[in-house]
Amino acid sequence: MPATKPKVVVYTAEWCPWCHRAMDWLREHKIVFEAKDVEKDPKAGEEMIKKSGQQGIPVILINDKVITGFDVEELKKALKIK
Repeated sequence: MPATKPKVVVYTAEWCPWCHRAMDWLREHKIVFEAKDVEKDPKAGEEMIKKSGQQGIPVILINDKVITGFDVEELKKALKIK
């Protein structure tokens, strides 16, 4: 049975440099993700706060794991990348 792909969501905003770095890193590792702009979509912002308890971005959800900020080591661990 093939491994299932993780569900990855990045809560972001256009002006956020760390958000762009996180999304670029995910693209480099060929990780499919959904970007949710918390400024353009207030419901996404509410969802992010509810799931993470954080108001700062980026917040990255990998399945049910919450990663706040652009933390490469946490991303690697959650995505099982060496």
